[in-house]
Amino acid sequence: MLRIENVSFGYNADTVLENIDLRIQRREHVALIGESGCGKSTLLKIIYGLMDLEQGQIFWEDEPVLGPAYNLVPGVPFMKYLSQDFDLMPFTTVSENISQYLSVFYPKELKERTQELLEMIELTDFADTKVKNLSGGQQQRVALARVLAQKPEILLLDEPFSHIDNFLKNGLRRNIFKYLKENGITCIVATHDYQDVLPFTDRVIVLKDKNVLARGNPMEIYNNPQSLYIASLFGEANSISIDILKSYANTKRKIIVYAHEFRVSENSGIPVNVKKSYPMGAYYLAMGDTDEGETLFFHAPKELQSGKKIFLNVSLETINQRLQHTPSL
Repeated sequence: MLRIENVSFGYNADTVLENIDLRIQRREHVALIGESGCGKSTLLKIIYGLMDLEQGQIFWEDEPVLGPAYNLVPGVPFMKYLSQDFDLMPFTTVSENISQYLSVFYPKELKERTQELLEMIELTDFADTKVKNLSGGQQQRVALARVLAQKPEILLLDEPFSHIDNFLKNGLRRNIFKYLKENGITCIVATHDYQDVLPFTDRVIVLKDKNVLARGNPMEIYNNPQSLYIASLFGEANSISIDILKSYANTKRKIIVYAHEFRVSENSGIPVNVKKSYPMGAYYLAMGDTDEGETLFFHAPKELQSGKKIFLNVSLETINQRLQHTPSL
């Protein structure tokens, strides 16, 4: 188990994290999500031992994780950390980068392991290419293979797919997270992309204003967001009063409604004046104003012209679910 106990940290006079307490089980996959500057990357660096703590302690099982004041070379051997800087050797080949920390005393195993990782990141054709000649996305894939080479007990990933093209990203995600599960590697990933979170992680931790705002099963957090901030990390969302959704309701209490949960009607529902439609491929993301002056974002099956009056509806099931799980907003 990884124990993060009462950790606080700041840069100069600016506190970034405050009283963070977390427990992460062996083999568990956890996502850290939140807006830029909320402390995701800083927390990963602290966990890895790249920074000295001002307050608190970190343990892997019973072994303390200490910072550079205690270790001549920061970091711990049972843990690997992939930063956004990649930290590759630019003038050596892809294969040499991946195999850097593998034992040369077992050449057959070294070759097989390097080949396995090249196939995982789909760069077998670039095995003998110098890293400096690769694109940013290709370099990120090499960095991923490199941190996996020694099969660490814990893997820390900071925006691991941010530079990778979309047509490769989904397959690579599946390959990497499947590999980690099969090999029992504990993983903590800091990300802005909810597609790194919902299909692949066991638990999500939401950071905001120096603290843990929410934690739990990813789909439970997604289906029952406790605030507009949390919902917006998973997609376009709205905070809307019940009495606007249902005119007979005598309450100003607000709930979260995702853009895709609205249904467009020509004759009944919440009257909305369309302001703009954005093509998104299989649907349009539309923006409109209610008669009360609230701006709503919603999905539409076709383009809606600016100035058109339409009506929006939300299922009673969705309303009841959010009322049951969401505090007053």
